Amino acid sequence: MTDAILLEGLRFFGYHGRSPEERTLGQQFVVDVVAELDLRNAGLHDEIDETVGYHSLSATVRSVLEGEPLMLIEAVGDRVARLVLETFPAITAVEVTVRKPEATIRGAHLDAVGVRIRRVRAHLRASQPVDLPDSPIPFKKSTT
Repeated sequence: MTDAILLEGLRFFGYHGRSPEERTLGQQFVVDVVAELDLRNAGLHDEIDETVGYHSLSATVRSVLEGEPLMLIEAVGDRVARLVLETFPAITAVEVTVRKPEATIRGAHLDAVGVRIRRVRAHLRASQPVDLPDSPIPFKKSTT
């Protein structure tokens, strides 16, 4: 399948990370999503019901990024990917890139650190629902 919906450069403020500062002060995250699905009917008929809406897909990503804090961005990316597949049955595979543009590494100059996660529906067991964890650390919601 070569068809895909792209969401590039989604920006969210979240509290994910291992350090106390990351979990209390929070930071920006930049997310890209490549959602693979068959878009032939949407292209042929020009009907929104034959695709996945950008707004719905973005809201699904937002629910994880602005949701309960996780320790690792690997877990953030995995949760996003699994939730996208669980929420949108038409999507057959998804690639999620999560970046921390404000990350610091002593002695290094960089634009961002990040992970790229790819999940394929056919490889996931139906018994692996997405559970967003309860955080033992108080969670600050974004006011925006």
